[in-house]
Amino acid sequence: MLIEVFKSKIHRVRVTESDLNYIGSITIDEDLLEASGIMVGERVYIVNVNNGERFDTYAIKGKRKSGEICLNGPAARRVQKGDIIIIISYAQITPEEAKTFQPKIIFPDEKTNLLT
Repeated sequence: MLIEVFKSKIHRVRVTESDLNYIGSITIDEDLLEASGIMVGERVYIVNVNNGERFDTYAIKGKRKSGEICLNGPAARRVQKGDIIIIISYAQITPEEAKTFQPKIIFPDEKTNLLT
């Protein structure tokens, strides 16, 4: 049996762009992906602090050290540039693994989205 547990979180980053005409996903600065342990193509959940929206999509790599957080495709309708969001991923692991598993949580600068 597997259970789903909280794996990673990028806590409180600012949306830098939304692109309705892109095919879908969230573009995330490569530094933030690496620091959080979120993989390119991984399913992520987005929580919009400004309006309460909660939805899921998948991660794509943005330019390193750019602070880029861009919601693409239909997800662009759920955010506005400047909104604060939380990006969360989960993993399926055994209950035994869950006893010692520690999630990765990062806290980028909320104004620049860069790691300090």
